[in-house]
Amino acid sequence: MSQPSEFMKAAINEAERGIRRHDGGPFGACVVKGDRVIALAHNMVLKTGNPTQHAEVVAIGLAAKRLGSHILEGCDIYSTTEPCPMCFSAIHWARMREVHFGTSVPDVQRLGFNELTISNRTLKRLGKSPLVIHAGVARAACRQLLVDWKNLPDQQTY
Repeated sequence: MSQPSEFMKAAINEAERGIRRHDGGPFGACVVKGDRVIALAHNMVLKTGNPTQHAEVVAIGLAAKRLGSHILEGCDIYSTTEPCPMCFSAIHWARMREVHFGTSVPDVQRLGFNELTISNRTLKRLGKSPLVIHAGVARAACRQLLVDWKNLPDQQTY
């Protein structure tokens, strides 16, 4: 799994798992160090009733536990959707190296999710974060997750 597309595929598969389980929204994340997957997670907001349980935050927590440190230097994160400000902050504070994401904030806003309209690029600039941002990775496949979620008869937005 050394190719970035494989890491995003892992995040997409994890998001699909979350959709099937109705654990939360159509979002997945994969934390990688070198060519090794450290953690996979999907959104758990609906299952836990905790609005902070976004895929990225859950994945970062798992990675920190597995690596025995809250500092995740040298790690990258692959997220099916552009991280929200909370998730971007967690990625920054963990001192991660890069974020790769598929769909953007406007994509999920169109579904009715309560997104802030602050892009990762704006957060990076305002916060002077060294984080490297890769947008639009496997965008079509990540967008399909949003479509699948929207087509569920009992889908929820938050």
